[in-house]
Amino acid sequence: MTYFSTAPNARSPAKPAKSAATFNALKRDIMLGVLPAGAALTELDLAAHFACSQGTVREALLQLQEEGLVRRQGHRGTQVSECTEAEAVEMFRVRLQVECSGIVRTLQAPSRTLVGDLKALFAEMLDAAKVGDELELASFDRDFHRRIFQDAQLPALDPILHRCLVHNHRFKISRSITPRDLVATAQRHGSIIEAIESGDVARASAALRHHIATIVDLGPDVFPDATQ
Repeated sequence: MTYFSTAPNARSPAKPAKSAATFNALKRDIMLGVLPAGAALTELDLAAHFACSQGTVREALLQLQEEGLVRRQGHRGTQVSECTEAEAVEMFRVRLQVECSGIVRTLQAPSRTLVGDLKALFAEMLDAAKVGDELELASFDRDFHRRIFQDAQLPALDPILHRCLVHNHRFKISRSITPRDLVATAQRHGSIIEAIESGDVARASAALRHHIATIVDLGPDVFPDATQ
């Protein structure tokens, strides 16, 4: 397959490292479905397209593999991973368990900067939503949830949470038939900040649980106890 990318990552620095630029471009196109599940990614073609070495491409592909966006299968090469409903459901369940356990620990000893950091990320989400940049919104969304979890002091679980968040967003974007209200999506995080700022552990946990359980239409089936 010959790869043609058209959209740079808006959050990349002005002069990113070649591997970062390659990773960001490939990730963007996988998340948007430009590169569909099963698409073959060859190091030689990618190196020619991005004007870089195969080693640089290999580094980017390894990063994508860590996020579960590609599968590297030895002599069979590298392919874009599947994005199935069954896998999405299990990742929503794992995410709910990790985040809701984490927020209880976070509120036992929250850092002084937690609320301020969340409000800053919330503002970034709103800005991205207002200009219609769904991928930028999703990126700040992941930063928002991982910032809460950071104060739980469970660093070994952060990569698991990150992978779940990436796949949650990929699933939502790939299943979107009509344009979503991105501003409304961003605003859903406001109640989580308010609950955390109140210091009420039960309220914060409930707000986060409801947020995760009602993200997509399959939520009521996956989390039947959640209220819309």
